[in-house]
Amino acid sequence: MQTATITDPRPNATANHHRFHLPHAHLAPAFGSDWFGLKAEAFARFFGTPTFLISQSVLVALWIALNVAGVTQFDIYPFILLNLAFSLQAAYAAPLILLAQTRQADRDKALSDADVQHREALAAASAERQQLASHQSAQILELLEQNTSLTKMTQELSQRIENLTAQIHESLCHR
Repeated sequence: MQTATITDPRPNATANHHRFHLPHAHLAPAFGSDWFGLKAEAFARFFGTPTFLISQSVLVALWIALNVAGVTQFDIYPFILLNLAFSLQAAYAAPLILLAQTRQADRDKALSDADVQHREALAAASAERQQLASHQSAQILELLEQNTSLTKMTQELSQRIENLTAQIHESLCHR
């Protein structure tokens, strides 16, 4: 499983998107990671393919045709050897398929749980960012109000300076 690391908008933080999946990595192969496990899973997966169904149908038809036509007599009607072959195949196929389904269900549940944790972490991070943005917006509004107040005070002081300057100028010029 390849993991992608991106930078988080928070300083000095990195986020691994698959960090919630890592505790379930041991569930990846259905039958294990060894040679037998890999072959058993491939065999179990092969049972449901069109290739297997067509091949088996052709083999059974050929088997029956050869024995009915009398070309060979190794399994005459009622085809007891063919029945035995099907029973042997079913004896191995059923447990392998059930095991593959059980392990796949375990992997699906584990990955679903990891996805839920990931979505919860994203929701928590989103809520944190929203709260931070709301706090910063409140600070900006407060600073704008202070700026407006200072601008009014500057305007009033400028007006008073202008009035005082006019008074001083008038009193000096009329002497």
